[in-house]
Amino acid sequence: MHSIPIRAFLISVVAIRQSELGHEVLLLKRTQTLVGEWCQVAGKIEAEETAWQAALRELNEETKLTPTSLFSADINEQFYEAGRDAITVAPVFAAVINSTDTVSLNHEHSEYRWVSFDDAIEMVAFGGQRRILRWIEDEFVKRQPCKHLLIQTEEAAAC
Repeated sequence: MHSIPIRAFLISVVAIRQSELGHEVLLLKRTQTLVGEWCQVAGKIEAEETAWQAALRELNEETKLTPTSLFSADINEQFYEAGRDAITVAPVFAAVINSTDTVSLNHEHSEYRWVSFDDAIEMVAFGGQRRILRWIEDEFVKRQPCKHLLIQTEEAAAC
C-alpha cells in the first residue's frame, strides 16, 4: 500500500480592511510560482518560527503591512501537489489592516488590489481559495470573530 505524505510547512494570510466601500480583501498578483495568478499572502515557516510568526513576517515581507489584529482563521488551506505526490496543509490567518495603511510590494508580486469578497472569489484560480475567502467573510466580517481565535502577538503585548 502506498501512502501520501502530508506536509505542513506553509502559512496563508487573508488581509482584510474596512473601507468606505465595505469590507475588502487584499489580493496580490504573483510573479514567481503561479505566475499571473491572484493570491492571498502565503509563505514558508522558517526554522524556530511559529506559524503565526511566519504569517506576520510574510505579510510584512510581501506588503509592508502590520495588522491591527491577527486571528487564527480556524481553517486550513489544503491541496494536492502531483509533482511531490503529497498533500500540503497550511493554517490560514485573518489579518485586520488599518484602512489608511499603504501596501508596498516585494519582488514576488507585480500588483495588488483591495477588492470585495465577491470580486476576490471571481479573481482567484483555485476552489480552495474561494472556500477560504467565503469562510473568512462569514466568520470575520459577517459576524464578530470568536475571541479565542485572537492571537496575542509580542507586538500587541508590548502596547
